[in-house]
Amino acid sequence: MKKWTLSMLLLVILIFGSVIGFNLFKQKMMAQYFANMPVPSVPVTLAELQPRDWTPRIAAIGFIEPIQGINVSNESAGIVRTIHFESGQQVTAGDILVELDADVEKANLRSAEGRRPSVQANLERMRQLYGRGSVSKGQLDEAEANYRELQGQIDSLQATIERRTIRAPFDGIMGIRNAFLGQYLNAGADIARLEDISHFSIRFTIPQTRLADIAVGQALNIFVDAYPDTPFEGEITAIEPQVNPDSGVVQVQASIPNQDGKLRSGMFAKLDVRLPTLSEQMLVPQHAINFTLYGQTVYVVEEEQADNGETVLVARQRVVEVAEREAEFARVVKGLEPGEQIVTSGQVRLSNGSRVTPVESDALDTPESTPML
Repeated sequence: MKKWTLSMLLLVILIFGSVIGFNLFKQKMMAQYFANMPVPSVPVTLAELQPRDWTPRIAAIGFIEPIQGINVSNESAGIVRTIHFESGQQVTAGDILVELDADVEKANLRSAEGRRPSVQANLERMRQLYGRGSVSKGQLDEAEANYRELQGQIDSLQATIERRTIRAPFDGIMGIRNAFLGQYLNAGADIARLEDISHFSIRFTIPQTRLADIAVGQALNIFVDAYPDTPFEGEITAIEPQVNPDSGVVQVQASIPNQDGKLRSGMFAKLDVRLPTLSEQMLVPQHAINFTLYGQTVYVVEEEQADNGETVLVARQRVVEVAEREAEFARVVKGLEPGEQIVTSGQVRLSNGSRVTPVESDALDTPESTPML
C-alpha cells in the first residue's frame, strides 16, 4: 500500500514538473524570439512644414436683394385699356406702363374745367364790386368758396386719372407681364415685377466676436451656385448698430455691382469677407491633426539612434494650438516649428514613440473630378 502511494506521488510530481519545465522553456524561447525580432515600423506619409502666407476670411451666407425692386400694381380697380411694355423690357423712370379705363373721370374733368372760366370771372367781379362797396363780404366769400370748390374738384379728378395711369418709379427691367388688354384688375393686382439690376445688396450675419475685424468699405467676395467659379466683388456698406441679444450675431449689409447682368435677386450666395494677409504662418493639413475634446495633437517625426546604432525615424505626439481652419488647411500658432516633418496619413496606427517608414501615397490628393456612383 505504501509502495503504491509513493509511486503515485512520484508520478504526480513528474507530471507537474514536466508541465512547469515546459512552460519555463516556452517562456524562455519566446523571450529570445521577441528580443531578436526587429522593432515594427509603420508606413506613413510625411510633409515638411514651411511658413506660408495666410489670408484669413469670415465666411457667411445670405440672399441677394435688389437695391430697388417692386411688384408693379394698380392703386384703383379698372379695365386695362393700354399696355406700354413687354416682358423683360428695360424702362426709364416716368415711363407709362399701363393705362386703365378713365373715360368717366376724363368727362367729369372736362365738365369741371368748362365751368371754371365763369366761376373765376364771377369771383373777379365780386372782388371789384366789394371794392366799390356794392356787395357784402359774405357774397365775396361765397364766390371764393365756389371757385375753390370747383378747383378742388378739378384737382381731384386729375389725381384720379393719374392714379389710373401706372408709371415706372425708377429705371429697371420689367419681369413677366401678368396683365392683358381688356382685363379687369382689382386694386393691388400684380401686374409685373420691376427691378433695378445694376446693383444688388446682400444681408448676412457674423458673430459678435468678429465685429472688430470688419468695417464699412471692406471688400468681400460673393459666390453663387449659377457661377461657382466666378467671384463677384462687393463691399460692406452698413453694419447694424445693435447686436442680437438672443443669438449674439450682428447683421451686415454689402453692395454688389452687377454690370454684366449675371446676378439676380433671390439667389443664395456664399460670402468671404477678406481680412489682411498674415505672413510666415504654419499651415498644416487638417487630416494631419487629431481633434479631440482634450486638445489637438500632431505626430512629429524625429531622427533617433537605435540600440544597434542605426538611425531610425520615430513619431512623437505633440500638442498644438489651432487658430483657424479653412478648406483643407489649419493655421497652427503654437507647437510646431519650420522645417519639422509631420505625419499626414497613417497616424491611426501610431502611438507615441512608434517607428515610422516614409512612403508615397496619393490617397489624400483631391481628385480632378468627382467619381460617378
